[in-house]
Amino acid sequence: QVQPVESGGGSVEVGGSLRLSCTVTKDADGTYCMGWFRQAPGQEREGVAGMFFRSGSTTILYADSVKGRFTTSRDNTKTTMYLQMDSLKPEDTAIYYCAKERDSARCRHSLLSPGAFRNWGQGTQVTVSS
Repeated sequence: QVQPVESGGGSVEVGGSLRLSCTVTKDADGTYCMGWFRQAPGQEREGVAGMFFRSGSTTILYADSVKGRFTTSRDNTKTTMYLQMDSLKPEDTAIYYCAKERDSARCRHSLLSPGAFRNWGQGTQVTVSS
């Protein structure tokens, strides 16, 4: 598989917004998972948002810490995933990764689990300053 590619990270003040993008290759089979994860210094990687796609339906799951502030979506070409981050807080500072998994049995019930995903991007830094 081709590695996902993230973009859109940067520095922002508390309360600001950023939008991350993740570009992937298009699957002929429309059943797969995509996830957003983050890792702060000295902490384990954690799930932020995940999506499971199957035959025109989409399941989306968010971590409690970002519900109501972050929104994930996919464009109509099905090659770019977005993470819109609003009302950013200093604790959102981390390296953000997107990941893809084609084995739905592995990921569909574990959308926020890093271990369920095998194809990872390089990550993009997000820094929120007060």
